[in-house]
Amino acid sequence: MNVLWIFAHPEPRSLGGSLRDEGVRTLRAQGAEVRESDLYAMKWNPVVDADDFGSAAESDRLIVGSTSKNAFKSGELSADIRAEHDKLTWADTVVFQFPLWWYGMPAILKGWFDRVFVKGFAYGVQRPDGRTARYGEGALAGKRAMVVLTAGAPEATIGPRGVNGEIDDLLFPLQHGTLWYAGMSVLPPLTVCGADRVSPDQYDAAAEALRERLRTLSTRDPIPFRSQNGGDYDDALILRDAFAPGRRGNDVHLDV
Repeated sequence: MNVLWIFAHPEPRSLGGSLRDEGVRTLRAQGAEVRESDLYAMKWNPVVDADDFGSAAESDRLIVGSTSKNAFKSGELSADIRAEHDKLTWADTVVFQFPLWWYGMPAILKGWFDRVFVKGFAYGVQRPDGRTARYGEGALAGKRAMVVLTAGAPEATIGPRGVNGEIDDLLFPLQHGTLWYAGMSVLPPLTVCGADRVSPDQYDAAAEALRERLRTLSTRDPIPFRSQNGGDYDDALILRDAFAPGRRGNDVHLDV
């Protein structure tokens, strides 16, 4: 198993850093090959600019979402983006680890997606029948992804009636709108709550939970998101009335 670990935390001595180290050790002990992208340590540039794509014209064409089948040309991308593409191509599983900041990911990780998930690599891919390959299909189909999240909020507040909302809703834009959109099968996330006040016993429990999830990384069932082109959606990409009748919200996109 080839695993790419994307880590987005500014402090390697944090709870997140300790869990990352534990996770990488666990995977290697299992015989997995592991590569890392430690975004803060890499001083990753999160800002898209013209230099990313070789010229201002190429940047404009990518950003506005050109219909050109040749919008993505790897040789024209900047070296740091090409390096991440090489890692993603090599990996069969990607772990995205970050702290929950203001209900989302740190800006450096958002910028990683903005610069790395370019058209023709992560989206804008056409099927032989001319339909766009996305939401379960596409260039990254066949790869697995899992989010490892640390949050300062107590666990009870990230639940069905918690003030912070349910974690699956908070992560829906990333797990469904980015990873599944690009074709990746998304495993249920691992969330460690109360991250700013973890006791030694709580850390041991979190580390064991992580080890257990990594032991089943290649076998656990992914989140059952509906595929775009599987027949559940009409030509306007609206869920057909026969599925989840009378319901609305993010969970109607789950095939359960």
